[in-house]
Amino acid sequence: MPWSWRYEDVDGKPVEGPAETFPSQADAESWIGQEWRQLQTSGVGTVTLVEDDRVDYQMSLQPAE
Repeated sequence: MPWSWRYEDVDGKPVEGPAETFPSQADAESWIGQEWRQLQTSGVGTVTLVEDDRVDYQMSLQPAE
């Protein structure tokens, strides 16, 4: 089952982002570990890891307050 990321802005609205798919959760997490700063700079506030249509978890890219 392919893994992918969904992207939202800081208000929780969907935004466009790279349409990458990954063969494993570890590959998807490794990729986001390398790309999160670029995504944050382009307006992504939250990413959601998805396996097919099942949401695994959501993670903020915003600095902790």
